[in-house]
Amino acid sequence: MVSFFTLVEPVVVMHKLGSSFFEMALTLTVYNHSLEMAGGHPDRAQAASSSFFLIHSIISAVASMISSFPLGRIADRQGPKVFLVVPQMGSLIGMCFLVVFLFHNLPVEFLFLGSMVYGLSGGPPAYWAGVVALASLSSKQKHRTLKLNVVDLCVGIAGVLGGLLSGYVYQIGHRGLVLLMTAMLFTAAALFHAVFLLSSSRQKSDEKERLLSSGERMDKVAVGLLMSAIVLFDLGMIGAENVLTLYVLKPPLSWDSVWAGYGNAATNAMYLSSFLGVLALSGVLGDVALSLLGIVSNCTGMAIMAFTVESWVYFMARGIMMFACVPMPTLRAMLSKVLDAQQYGRVFGRLQLALAVTELLSTVLFTSIYPLTLNWYSGLCFLLSCAISYLSIIPILYLTFRQRRTGYTAI
Repeated sequence: MVSFFTLVEPVVVMHKLGSSFFEMALTLTVYNHSLEMAGGHPDRAQAASSSFFLIHSIISAVASMISSFPLGRIADRQGPKVFLVVPQMGSLIGMCFLVVFLFHNLPVEFLFLGSMVYGLSGGPPAYWAGVVALASLSSKQKHRTLKLNVVDLCVGIAGVLGGLLSGYVYQIGHRGLVLLMTAMLFTAAALFHAVFLLSSSRQKSDEKERLLSSGERMDKVAVGLLMSAIVLFDLGMIGAENVLTLYVLKPPLSWDSVWAGYGNAATNAMYLSSFLGVLALSGVLGDVALSLLGIVSNCTGMAIMAFTVESWVYFMARGIMMFACVPMPTLRAMLSKVLDAQQYGRVFGRLQLALAVTELLSTVLFTSIYPLTLNWYSGLCFLLSCAISYLSIIPILYLTFRQRRTGYTAI
């Protein structure tokens, strides 16, 4: 039972359930408000919603960048658990702004205050830096790829449940109030577990691994190449997924909350299929081949999304993207294997900060292009996503070539 309290997975599951419910509540609240302001015109509502989420993402990302350095210094003294606790407190406070919005006739810009509070608490960059650091510290090097994919599996399972349930729960209460309160309940439970139950104890001294031999320096080129691959993959993926949540609400799909929930469930099911793929293929393919398989899977499915005019095509594309969640945890595991354990907090913190900037740039890029394509070809964003994410293959192949040329041990 003691070992259970060293696992970060329970926090990840509860946090994901809360965020899935909240994102559904926020998306439908903003879209319905935009549709009302646009007099029922779907294209104008799409453009207004896209503009809202663009500003929402910018505020959250910039605020996260501001808070990352002081949070990092606190984490250096108090441990990586700080990265879990503070962002979840900010998330819970940020949700309260949507509660106020639902009960009062306020402008939609009021919700930007919630995104600012969440960002100033560290936001997703700080949260995921803590998750990855704690997961890496609690696993041995040879099991790390599987460990980080288990974390993603937990995200996927919670996301599937959240997606399946959120559409129905949204229809129960006053404009999604029950859905929002459920989101706050799960987030509060995750915060309670992180504060009072989760132990950040590291491995015992006889289990600690020195990943780099004494006197050996960190391979900065390998670190740079792996971080470049992660950033390029994320750059193409994040913005397109954000656009996709709005794309399915307009004609020709015109999904309601239940179908949107099914779509979210199918999206999160990719975590499950990706984990099963890693479990079955990791012993045969290795980290590099697994990453390439995931990139090809993601990009092929996203290209099909560009031609989605019926719901079955959407779900077929998600099926093709069954390994789309493999690259991120696998590349993070590859990165951890070229670092010393003492460097995890610093390097993963910088990585998450880079990903925060990437998410901002990706959101700005895709949400700026999407409204311009609504009248002639709204699927263009998904083809662009495919092209950008494919570029992440280049640093991975170069790293493999470099390791073979210099005689490094393959990752």
